[in-house]
Amino acid sequence: MKISEVREMSIADLQDRIGVEKANLDTMKINHAVSPLENTSEIKKLRRDIARMMTVLAQKQNEQN
Repeated sequence: MKISEVREMSIADLQDRIGVEKANLDTMKINHAVSPLENTSEIKKLRRDIARMMTVLAQKQNEQN
């Protein structure tokens, strides 16, 4: 997900999306523990997307205060 797409999202949308993506990450980690994935770059990409969304969310919350 591109940073421009993340910045266009509202605070509520970001919170919802972060929750969904964290659940996806947990599922991927469990699947990887059971039977190792050939390509772990998807996990890395998902972690970075979550971090991006959390950073933008914090910035937007600070702007409101």
